[in-house]
Amino acid sequence: MIGTRTWGGEIWLSASRWLVDGGMATAAEIGVYGPEGAWLIEGRGVEPDIVVDNLPHATFDGRDAQLEAAIQHLQDLIARGPRPIPAPPRYPDKRFPK
Repeated sequence: MIGTRTWGGEIWLSASRWLVDGGMATAAEIGVYGPEGAWLIEGRGVEPDIVVDNLPHATFDGRDAQLEAAIQHLQDLIARGPRPIPAPPRYPDKRFPK
């Protein structure tokens, strides 16, 4: 993962409480846990493998540092271990049977 640590909220909100003025009240209700019985990422978030922050001014100018870092990472992986392009399969025979 490339980017910044996620915010860490994994408690889901319920939005089933409508107010008389048409507004809505939400309440944290549903937590998420894994098969081993531990609560997942609540509070800390997920740490990326490569930390890259999108700075506000650069983002305003149309730059995306995280996307650029991801492209560079993939280009490095390809340069270190290129993979052959597989040959396309034969075209399927879509003719009606005789």
